[in-house]
Amino acid sequence: MYLSPRMARTRNIGTAVVNGSITLIILLIAPIGLAAVITNTLLVAAATYGTGTMADRLMRYLQSPPERSSALRRRDDDDL
Repeated sequence: MYLSPRMARTRNIGTAVVNGSITLIILLIAPIGLAAVITNTLLVAAATYGTGTMADRLMRYLQSPPERSSALRRRDDDDL
């Protein structure tokens, strides 16, 4: 399955927003300071986006066709 870079970025941002929103809701219930809630929510959103982006890059790398090394290519002038 191929995803364009724009589609992958949109999906990663959407996932980050959803995870950040869930974290915000959970942390607002807890009796901690507002600064800690905001900081933790932003960190969760950034970590989600970063993880999604790295996973997309890894999948793109693993799905790319293998490149043949020039050392493994057979040359016509090597046939004696």
